[in-house]
Amino acid sequence: MEKKIFREFLEKKGCKFTKERAAILSEVFSNHGHFDPEDLFSKIREKEAKASRASVYRTLQLLLECGLVEQVERIDKHAHYEHTFGHKHHDHLICLRCGKVIQLFSEKLEKLQESLCKKENFRCVSHTLEMKGYCEKCGSKGRK
Repeated sequence: MEKKIFREFLEKKGCKFTKERAAILSEVFSNHGHFDPEDLFSKIREKEAKASRASVYRTLQLLLECGLVEQVERIDKHAHYEHTFGHKHHDHLICLRCGKVIQLFSEKLEKLQESLCKKENFRCVSHTLEMKGYCEKCGSKGRK
């Protein structure tokens, strides 16, 4: 289904669905966790698929635009992503020391966000929430 969505999105933009884009899309959707562009590029190269580093970055941007992928965090000055199509919405707790990412969902938080938007007459189409701090293991080590 994601292939069809991406192909139609590309057609509307006047872009082609190339073998490189197909390989990148396939690798993105074979990964069910967070990933960064460099990891994605390495995995594609390991499978001997032909896709340049530039193609990976450009295709990720297109996947962001069409809503199949979200940028979920920025750690160590670079972005991480996850595919969101077919997955329920969730937010993230990010440990600043070890980089652990805890996914969470809170019905109360979702209702609060809806209420805030309604109060401000704001139509929200998407959101991301990241809370940064220290996980249980790192929090007990003290802060540096």
